[in-house]
Amino acid sequence: MGERKKVVVGMSGGVDSSVAAWLLKQQGYDVIGVTMEIWDGARTDVDGGCCGLSAVEDARRVAQVLDIPYYVMNFRDVFREKVMDYFVEEYASGRTPNPCIACNRFVKWEALLHRSLEIGADYIATGHYARVCQLPNGRYALRRSAAEAKDQTYALYDLTQEQLAHTLMPVGEYEKSEIRRLAEEAGLPVAAKPDSQEICFIPDHDYAAFVRMQTEQGSCPGNFINRAGEVLGRHAGFIHYTVGQRKGLGVTFGKPMFVLEIRPETNEVVLGEAEEVWDDSLLCSRLNFMAIPDLCGEREVTAKIRYSHSGARGLIRRVGPDLIECRFPEPVRAITPGQAVVFYDGDFVLGGGTILRRGTFADSQTNTTTVGNGRMSV
Repeated sequence: MGERKKVVVGMSGGVDSSVAAWLLKQQGYDVIGVTMEIWDGARTDVDGGCCGLSAVEDARRVAQVLDIPYYVMNFRDVFREKVMDYFVEEYASGRTPNPCIACNRFVKWEALLHRSLEIGADYIATGHYARVCQLPNGRYALRRSAAEAKDQTYALYDLTQEQLAHTLMPVGEYEKSEIRRLAEEAGLPVAAKPDSQEICFIPDHDYAAFVRMQTEQGSCPGNFINRAGEVLGRHAGFIHYTVGQRKGLGVTFGKPMFVLEIRPETNEVVLGEAEEVWDDSLLCSRLNFMAIPDLCGEREVTAKIRYSHSGARGLIRRVGPDLIECRFPEPVRAITPGQAVVFYDGDFVLGGGTILRRGTFADSQTNTTTVGNGRMSV
């Protein structure tokens, strides 16, 4: 391989990142293990998922087995700003955020890559189930993982070309069962460790309580209404709800009712019946392109509107400087503002954006929708 390339591996203490470090060492890289300290509670939370004390201790033990240098790096300030503050702001604005996407883009890549390049590393690497490829057009793109059920490309769509050019994802070539087998064969102490599922800084899953501790916005009771504007009951504060939600509304209606829309400007939550949750179009902004430099004309894609969504055929077109419209031949369920929509061409990520609202550009030309810290007429 010539001169050994140096790679910093983000080690969460789990089996995937541990095997990633082992694979890269087997491939001849000069491997350094790093665990990112990203929130204050991680210092005292033994079971704090990917960043608690157990994560540090497990990653340290793996590094000892692999005989690689290991460090804990402090990224708490950038995590607070780019992930936790963003999470609170989005919920308080009536949207449903995905903090893992923000963490990947701004912390696990931007901040860690910058720090790694400063210490002379050529690459960073993680245990994500995805594959980095350079395409014939010269651009870097993510390809779906060989383990289809574990694929994580959706949560990584916002990575930049520079970040991808300096990224290795060796786990993406394997099934989960193979990763655990490799961990056992390598004698790694985390071979049987369960996967972490929760948002690390909200281990009790009470998102509304977390938001309420940071701001009062969105926590005041208001009206449940239907699309005709008729009052159906009272809600406990719109931060408790998300589009598509049926359970936990706090009011019974004699039939299943679902959240259709959250209107923070009037403190109203719109409810409707099951068939009203489906729609055939959306608008998205905060765009990032990956396999292509930009979108020209219309293009058929497979679009995923949430992490657990299997994807649906769609037709996308640019309708503004930072605005794409996606139309679906068959309606999709629960298009949720604040969530990502990711566009695929086969196994490759073309790009994606943040869902602004359901409906088409024509539907919204007379509306003004809040986007981030400003307002945008669409």
